[in-house]
Amino acid sequence: MQDKFKNKYRIPSNRLRGWNYANNGHYFITIVTANRKPLFGNINNGEMKLNDIGQIVNDQFFKSFEMRQELFLGSYILMPNHLHAIIILDKTNCMDGSVETHGRASLPQPLQRQPKSISSFIAGFKSATIKHIDDWIDSNGLSIEKFNKNNPLWQANYHDHIIRDDLEYQRIKNYIDNNPTKWENDSLK
Repeated sequence: MQDKFKNKYRIPSNRLRGWNYANNGHYFITIVTANRKPLFGNINNGEMKLNDIGQIVNDQFFKSFEMRQELFLGSYILMPNHLHAIIILDKTNCMDGSVETHGRASLPQPLQRQPKSISSFIAGFKSATIKHIDDWIDSNGLSIEKFNKNNPLWQANYHDHIIRDDLEYQRIKNYIDNNPTKWENDSLK
């Protein structure tokens, strides 16, 4: 039986129990659109061609790394309905202080994401993409539905995997780099 919170069913966490996602490490992340809708462009001859919404998502992804001195990008691909990335979290040379909020990612107390963690990065990124896409819809006078809780852009969760060694890193990097050429057989299609 599923657990309930405030009389609603909860999505069970796929996080590694006992692992602190604010720890330094290499993380393989997959974020998928709601209902796997292909919103970001299409694959043409094994190459991803971004549309306007895809370009916004791509820009916000890279902006996330500009804003956060503890994050580094190992590898990345934006696909029509998901993205894969190797994110390196390394707070070794970070100064203590507050984390800049990206988009609408702030949470009311007492719910608080751990600053400089993978979950705070993903929450900020998802929120920023929604805000910037909605601004783009407004600025272009488009009659398409904006994204919100009734029309979500992203699935509620994301997949992560802690990369444990160089061999695994290379295997995952190759998977990411070759993802567009394997789109026809992609399980997220």
